[in-house]
Amino acid sequence: MLERAIIAGFGGQGLMFMGKLTIKTMMNEGFHVTYFPSYGAEVRGGTAKCQIIVSSEEIASPIVEAADTLVVMNQPSYERFKPQLAPDGVMLANPSLVQVSDPPPAKLIIEAPATQMALDLGDVRCANMIMMGVYNIVRDFVPFEVLIGQMKAAFGERKSAVWEINTKAIEAGRQFAREHIPA
Repeated sequence: MLERAIIAGFGGQGLMFMGKLTIKTMMNEGFHVTYFPSYGAEVRGGTAKCQIIVSSEEIASPIVEAADTLVVMNQPSYERFKPQLAPDGVMLANPSLVQVSDPPPAKLIIEAPATQMALDLGDVRCANMIMMGVYNIVRDFVPFEVLIGQMKAAFGERKSAVWEINTKAIEAGRQFAREHIPA
């Protein structure tokens, strides 16, 4: 297995957490992982991205030149990173904040309205976990229960109040993916 991904959007959208959750989950499944974050100068509200690699083999460099998966949560990230999507890659876009125009060549482009879905759940801050649910299904990483367990462990007991909304968000993303990904 080799998965190279760029996850990008505004600072404060929880993209770093999404990347960390992915690599922590896959590391616990026995894979080699790298995590390379990059923040804009503004941090909250500025640009933020992380590059992650999950591999069954050792990883030589944490830099993603061509992404197998590109997750874009806002328009500036879409414009900046779409050239880095591999031609046989998958793009997950948040059409609540991204207008997919002049799309890059890709095997699959999924527009999951994560921001709107999070608002419908009652907390816009869980948009990242909606996209996490989609991503987990698209790449067939781990069973739902494993991902939920890792999310709870990542938040820890101190933040158990966010477990319920984030579990609902991951489930909503999972359902969206099942309904919108071609068989």
